[in-house]
Amino acid sequence: MAESLMDIKRRIASTKKTGQITSAMQMVSGAKLSQIEKNSLAYQQYTNKIREIVTHLAASQLIASARQKSTANAAANNGTSQKSVQHDITLSNLLVERPIKKTGYLVITSDRGLVGAYNSSILKAMVEMISKNHKSADEYAILAVGGTGADFFKARQMNLSYEYRGVSDVPSFNEVREIIKTAVAMYDSGVFDELYVCYNHHVNSLTSAFRAEKMLPITDLDVSEVTDKDQEYITEPSVDDALDAILPQYAESLIYGALLDSKTAEHSASMTAMKSATDNANNLISDLSIKFNRARQAQITTEITEIVGGAAALE
Repeated sequence: MAESLMDIKRRIASTKKTGQITSAMQMVSGAKLSQIEKNSLAYQQYTNKIREIVTHLAASQLIASARQKSTANAAANNGTSQKSVQHDITLSNLLVERPIKKTGYLVITSDRGLVGAYNSSILKAMVEMISKNHKSADEYAILAVGGTGADFFKARQMNLSYEYRGVSDVPSFNEVREIIKTAVAMYDSGVFDELYVCYNHHVNSLTSAFRAEKMLPITDLDVSEVTDKDQEYITEPSVDDALDAILPQYAESLIYGALLDSKTAEHSASMTAMKSATDNANNLISDLSIKFNRARQAQITTEITEIVGGAAALE
């Protein structure tokens, strides 16, 4: 019985230490979550502004291109010679949709565990998406950000074209510039014809949702979003050259925004997982304490019985 009590004591002490560790990790994750939420909110303002500028600059090109297509279609329906239709409007490479021969997936996971179902939900959704949309590995390319995802795709011999490990807890744009520029350059050079960024979107401190956003080509610009259509931007040497310079930056800002969102969800998942672990440790300590008290009471009762029995035998 004494040995059993010692075992229970050791389990209680070990569980208390584990609970202290998980409680500290919960507080650390909470501090990181608070910091990255502030960064994400500030960066969102920049993203909204650059989107407004890009949409405003591209509005004339988008409208002219739409009219050009409409004219060409009308000419084809009326039997007009295609040579009589002028095609002098050219869109930036990042705005043009091309035939989809290969799809790129930038998958963002964490480098470590202890984040609950954060990684498993992303990887499960990715496997389902790839198996549903592609018949062979030649039809897709994976860019893995995070060691968990990279190891997962390598183990299953999926088409992993690029991997990056060691993204900090609150990443700066300069830190992840290599990831962003690599993804944009691979699209621009024709390695793949469209790019989806796949990650867990931060909804709130308790909830995240898998999201696969099409980042390239940029097809979601809507000229109706331009609030001040009379506003003019002075560009040098031309609007086309300005767009060629600013569109890659806009694409990079979208990918960086997704990275921030993903890291926010990761810290939230880590905080929730550590809270659950701390609560479980406290519950286990409570159960072990009750078990210890019962065992100790049984031991005392046995000792009293032995003493009384011994005293009765001496009479």
